[in-house]
Amino acid sequence: MARIRTIKPEAFASESLASVSLSAERTFFGLLTQADDQGRLRDQAAVIAGQLWSLRREHGPVEVEDDLTQLDGAGLICRYEGGDGKRYLHIVTFAKHQKINRPSGVRNPPCPHHDLGVTREPSPQVPGAVTEPSATRPGGLTKISVNGESAGQGRFRELSPEMEGGLTEPAMSPHGPDLGPRNRDLGTTPLGGASAPAPQTVSTKDLIGEYAAACTHRPPQEVLSHLGREAKKLLDEGIDPAHVRAGLARHRAKGLHPSTLPSLVHEAMNASTPAPAAAHRPWTNPTDVAAAYGGDL
Repeated sequence: MARIRTIKPEAFASESLASVSLSAERTFFGLLTQADDQGRLRDQAAVIAGQLWSLRREHGPVEVEDDLTQLDGAGLICRYEGGDGKRYLHIVTFAKHQKINRPSGVRNPPCPHHDLGVTREPSPQVPGAVTEPSATRPGGLTKISVNGESAGQGRFRELSPEMEGGLTEPAMSPHGPDLGPRNRDLGTTPLGGASAPAPQTVSTKDLIGEYAAACTHRPPQEVLSHLGREAKKLLDEGIDPAHVRAGLARHRAKGLHPSTLPSLVHEAMNASTPAPAAAHRPWTNPTDVAAAYGGDL
């Protein structure tokens, strides 16, 4: 069931939203209305297309899948698989920008990249108070918000998916600021469990510059931007730049959608090498006619 959500004015100045297409931005705002109280929902492009684009027949599941790919690449959503084997997505900054007045409980499994180690504790009997989840390890405290104001703040080492009021400043301890993760604004990159990738000798900018220079006519900026996002993800994954360059060359030759770049890189990396064709030998008269034709002539 769709819900009333809030869009803050600064969303329209978000660099992350500005890096995706207008349709992807519209889909992002629509996801806010469909997500549960923790900012999660099923990752089903066909269902989302029906919920958000039912009167726009030209924008179907294929186009919505492209929107979700762009939003994931920009760090605005996180796509993951739940413990039930189904696909879900999580709006990364949902908890900061949405205040849930009447929470309806957990509906979808937590995001393994942002919600690890978090449990919900019962609310204290304070009128108008909402209890936010505390860290599960010893020493974790509970933060209570009363009418949007903080009534106490604990030390959170894990990102809390169900923080209705949003936490904008790092918790302080007697030994200095707690440097644990915090919700971030729309223009930041989501927190992940993996360490930072090793620096690449060839940058995404170099690869996309080579791609554009090799084209007869410069491709549209949206195509180059999307290719850049796909190429960066591949480089961050540790794919050899030579393989990414080969995939870009195949993409340029075939003129496919930018989201197909990973498949083209896979093809360039792992396509089996065909057996060499036998060399052509022109026909010549036999030197021994009797042996060649068995005396039939």
